[in-house]
Amino acid sequence: MLHPDLPITTERLLLRPATPADIDAMFAYKSQPDVCRYLPYEPMSREQVAERIAGVWSRTELTEVGQGLNLCVEEKATGRLLGDVVLFWRDAENRTGEIGYVFSPDVAGHGYATEAARALLRLGFDGLSLHRITANLDPRNHASARVLERLGMRREAVHLQDLWFKGEWGDTLIYAMVEQEWRGESVRQPEPDPRDLGAVDIS
Repeated sequence: MLHPDLPITTERLLLRPATPADIDAMFAYKSQPDVCRYLPYEPMSREQVAERIAGVWSRTELTEVGQGLNLCVEEKATGRLLGDVVLFWRDAENRTGEIGYVFSPDVAGHGYATEAARALLRLGFDGLSLHRITANLDPRNHASARVLERLGMRREAVHLQDLWFKGEWGDTLIYAMVEQEWRGESVRQPEPDPRDLGAVDIS
């Protein structure tokens, strides 16, 4: 379980639960088609944003597998809402989680997503004692991929046409990090298949 001390503070940011005061600022970016293009929901109405803030986005702890902890990302210096992030608890036995994030295009290019996502990794590995954290994205979402690479997450796989997404078959790009990598330790690499080295004649 995870009962974090909120807000979470980074150099420039506060990560905190959403409140009704955030409705208009969240609606401003979650209603934009370009922002939602690669997200698992369509552009949201103000009413939908308000409903989620009153519901699933109001959670302040993770008490069971399957839950997500959604946090607003606020700029400390100005109090401006920049975006929001989420940490999902996916599996207790295998200690796995997943991160996600969405930011207003007005604040792109300043490293806010990377800074906030790094705080999520710390929360997952140090707070929830996860062993492995993943991030799933559309391969066309190059900006999001750059964030994950700056965090040191590895590109592991592309699942081709694995979901019906907004009227077409979509692919899923998988990034991941395990606890040893987060702590700067070496990680055992899989042994190469001899057939990949041309050592076995399978003709």
